[in-house]
Amino acid sequence: MAPTPYTVERSAVIAAPADQTFSLLVDFHEWPRWSPWEDLDPDMQRTYGGAESGVGATYAWSGNRKAGAGTMEITDLVTPTALGIRLSFRKPFKAENRIAVERRPEGDGTRVTWRLTGDATGVTKVFARFGMFERWVGKDFDVGLARLRAEVSVAGLWWSLRWAGPDTTGPWYPVTSRGLHP
Repeated sequence: MAPTPYTVERSAVIAAPADQTFSLLVDFHEWPRWSPWEDLDPDMQRTYGGAESGVGATYAWSGNRKAGAGTMEITDLVTPTALGIRLSFRKPFKAENRIAVERRPEGDGTRVTWRLTGDATGVTKVFARFGMFERWVGKDFDVGLARLRAEVSVAGLWWSLRWAGPDTTGPWYPVTSRGLHP
């Protein structure tokens, strides 16, 4: 039987220029900050190889039943608009996929589109036929894009702070995610 092709795609607008998402995407060392799969196994083993970032960078993981095992390699890069990744699953089932992440200006921000494509064979054909990849991976993509948005927003907040000189009206208070705290 011929493989069944499938595609899962999600996008979100992030209130920042494309270059602010760039380092979080092209450096696998940064993925634990925003990837939706990093929480699946607190004891997950990670291995980085190849280039430090960009084309040739590799990331391998091995974890519990939920995390599975596999590798990713950045294969294509058009700075700062597109990124291509080869994704190879070894567990819980073998699969070869492509990931594309595209960024383009939209309004005052950047639309980030995350796409997974592959050919389902064997038991995974059932998943593809009944839209299970769309539900499972689509939900994870939504979580990942929300986390990416949060990471970029936090970075943007810190970069946007400016020194306005000494405050002579009172003590300085740190700003946290919960507001001002003495």
